[in-house]
Amino acid sequence: MSETVHITVIKALRVLGFGTNHLVAAPVDEHGRVDPQQLPDLDDLSILCLQAGEVNTGEFDPFGPLIAKARKAGAWVHVDGAFGLWARASEATRHLTDGVDGADSWTTDGHKWLNTPYDGAMAICRDADALAAAMNSDAAYSSASADSQKNLGLEFSRRARGIPIWAVLRTLGRRGVAEMIERHCRQARRLGDGLRDAGFDIVNRVCMNQVLVRLETEDATRAIQTAAEKSGRIWFGNTVWQGRAAFRLSVSSWRTRDEDIDEAVSLLASLR
Repeated sequence: MSETVHITVIKALRVLGFGTNHLVAAPVDEHGRVDPQQLPDLDDLSILCLQAGEVNTGEFDPFGPLIAKARKAGAWVHVDGAFGLWARASEATRHLTDGVDGADSWTTDGHKWLNTPYDGAMAICRDADALAAAMNSDAAYSSASADSQKNLGLEFSRRARGIPIWAVLRTLGRRGVAEMIERHCRQARRLGDGLRDAGFDIVNRVCMNQVLVRLETEDATRAIQTAAEKSGRIWFGNTVWQGRAAFRLSVSSWRTRDEDIDEAVSLLASLR
């Protein structure tokens, strides 16, 4: 897994019984992407976990060369694409996911870019039979087809979590989702450019909708995040990137206008 792996992947591996002694961190480059040249050795018992949309920088692992190495070793490849897989919906950002279709499994969710409530996510597996066999919960009193919901996930029964996601996709359609993604990426670049002009250090390349920001000192970086929150006009989370404090702004609300971006820049500039 990547050195910058999302904590939920580590939690899932613990819950599945792998523990932490069998987790190997793959070195990353300056953008937080797994470096194919430094990828640890793989074999046919390995699971390689890659990222589509690193949580701080929004970057994508170079799927082509990494998956090719995994294929040669017989390893399974999983892609955590919580928000990043939606990049494939737009021609403007689709190139970021080149090669991702070579993986064995993927995850994504709706609560980030589709603006649906939490607790709605999707697991996608290339080998449908393998998934159905692992998750099967048929019994004499409760049998169903392989693709029934109780045979595709951990829960025996659950509410219809997919309805909000279906409603968004049905309402926006492919073009609507693509337009929203393109608008948010453009607004993220606008936000990054505005903050850079105001004297902030923009740490990432703003390749998607994430803007990673810091000031000249740790204290100044934390202080501006606190001041922004106390203003009651904006909220964003703090983080740590390459051992130093930073904060990240994710442009993902369907209601965000260019005027909101400009207001955010003006506010943060006034709080310096």
